[in-house]
Amino acid sequence: MKTGYIKILIITLMSNLLLLAQTSAFKTESLTGNLKFDSKQLLSLNKSEKMPGIIVSTDKKNPMIAGLLSLVLPGAGEFYTGEYLKAAIFLGLEVAIVTTALTYDKKGDDQTEVFEGFADQNWSVVKYAEWLIRHESASIPINPNQSLPPWERVNWDSLNAYEKKFSHKLPKHGDQQYYELIGKYPQYSPGWNAFDPNEPDYHVLPSIFLEYSKMRGEANDHYAVASTAVKIMYINHFLSLIDAVWSAISFNNDLAISVKVDRNYYAFKEEYYPTLYVKYNF
Repeated sequence: MKTGYIKILIITLMSNLLLLAQTSAFKTESLTGNLKFDSKQLLSLNKSEKMPGIIVSTDKKNPMIAGLLSLVLPGAGEFYTGEYLKAAIFLGLEVAIVTTALTYDKKGDDQTEVFEGFADQNWSVVKYAEWLIRHESASIPINPNQSLPPWERVNWDSLNAYEKKFSHKLPKHGDQQYYELIGKYPQYSPGWNAFDPNEPDYHVLPSIFLEYSKMRGEANDHYAVASTAVKIMYINHFLSLIDAVWSAISFNNDLAISVKVDRNYYAFKEEYYPTLYVKYNF
C-alpha cells in the first residue's frame, strides 16, 4: 500500500512539473523537492498575475463640440458635459424666448392686417389727388370709373411728379411705406374721409388720422417686442456657447475618467476584463 501511494505521488508530481514547464512564469529551480512546499508552489500558479493594462478610451469632453452644440441649441453643450441643470435653464430660456418672438410677431401681423384694412376703407388716394388739384393746382388724371378701387383710378406717375414740392412721394398701394406715410405725415391728411375737402391747410389733422397712427403704433410695438426677443435669443446662444466651452474645460480638469482593459495571466491562458478608473480633483 505504501509503495502504491508513493507511486501516485510521484506520478502527480511529474505531471505538475510538465505543466509548469509549459508556462513562462514558472521556474523549475523554484522547486525544492519538498512535496508540501512544491504543492503550494504549484497551487499558486492558479492565481492571476496582473499584466500591464490596455487603455481603450477616455471620457474627456471636447470644448469645441460643446460650444458648437450650444451655438445650435442652447443647453445642448451643457447636457453634453453633464451640466443638466444649466442645460435645462438655457433650453427653457430658449423656448420662452422663441415663444415670445413668434407670439408677438403674430400679433404684429394681425394688427397690421387690421390697420391696413382700416386704411383701405377710410383713406383714398383719389380724395388726396382731388385736394391737390383743387388747392395746389395739380394736374393729375383720375379715372371716373368709381367701380374701381381708388388706387387704380389715379395716374400714379403724375401724382408722384407733382409731389416733388412736398417732402415725400406716395409709394404704390400695398407697399409697407404706403400705409406708413398716410398715417405719419400731415401731407396725406386730405386723403382721409373725415378731412374737409374745402380746407386748404393739410396740417389740420382729422381725429381719424390720429386713430390710425395709434393702430400702426400698436403693430410696431408688437414687432418691437418680437425683435427684442430675437436679439435676446442670439445672446442666449452666445452665453450658452461660452458656458458650454467653460463647462467642458472644467469637466476635463476636475474629473478624469478612463476605461482600461486589464490583462490577467493564468496558468494556461490570458483573460481580459474592463476596469473603470476615476480621479476627481477637489
